[in-house]
Formats: sequence, structure tokens, C-alpha cells
Amino acid sequence: MLFTDGSVNTHSKIGYGAYLAVFDRKLSLESLKTKVKVKRVEQTSSTKLELQTLLWALSDIQTLGCHVVVYTDSQNIIGLPSRRERLEAREYYSKNNKRLNNYELYEDFYRISDQIDFELVKVRGHQVTSQKNEIDKLFTLVDRAARSALRNE
Repeated sequence: MLFTDGSVNTHSKIGYGAYLAVFDRKLSLESLKTKVKVKRVEQTSSTKLELQTLLWALSDIQTLGCHVVVYTDSQNIIGLPSRRERLEAREYYSKNNKRLNNYELYEDFYRISDQIDFELVKVRGHQVTSQKNEIDKLFTLVDRAARSALRNE
């Protein structure tokens, strides 16, 4: 299981991406908290950072060669597989004939998705603690790590 999230200051365009790769579901939340990886990114946006973080995480763990279930709250990422044919056919140009902002990241996403066996699962971020299931609690670890790193910037 792979959990990814990011947090951006829209004024400074500085953000922090965080991911957690879970190989042993028996580990406690407390011990998993120490396994969250965080990375600072400049000149980014929330949409861009979510994708940058996912690509970083997948490239970091890609040598494992196993099926990965990716949990994200990014609707953009969740929609990318279904948009692939249209985006590639239009060579990443919009209907207004403008190159899409994050087209290079989309290309990287599709290239990696051809190399790594992964599936995407949408999680609802920022839920009330009493409504969180096990997956939501694990996702909260990356959400908090990214927001905490940004606050400490």
C-alpha cells in the first residue's frame, strides 16, 4: 500500500509532498509514523505537487516489482488513467490549443504506469477522526506530515 499527499503555500509556491509505503499491515500507526518520507518542492501548485509526490514515491519503491495500491485524495490523479487516450491523442493540448500545464508530469505518469503494476484508490481527506477507517488513519499520517512540514517552513 502506498499513501501520498501534499501541502502547498499558494503564495510562495513551496510545498511538501509526503508518502508512506506500507508493506506490513501489522505495524502500529505509531511505528508507521516514523516511516513517512517528506520532500520539499519549489515552484509548484497543489495539483502539480500531488502528481510530483506520487511519481517520486513510485520511483522510490519501483524496484519491489509487486502490485501497489495507491491511496490519494487527488481527483486529478484518480482521473488520469481514463484521460490517457484523449490526452495522448491531443498531444497534451487543450481544446483551446494550449499545452496543458502539467503535461510533462502526465507523460511521466503514463510511462511509469506502463512499468509498474499499480492501482489508484480515492480516499476522502480531512475526515472527522470518529469516521476514519484503517485506510483513512494511514492516509492521515501523510496528510499531517506534509502539512506539518509546510507549517514549519
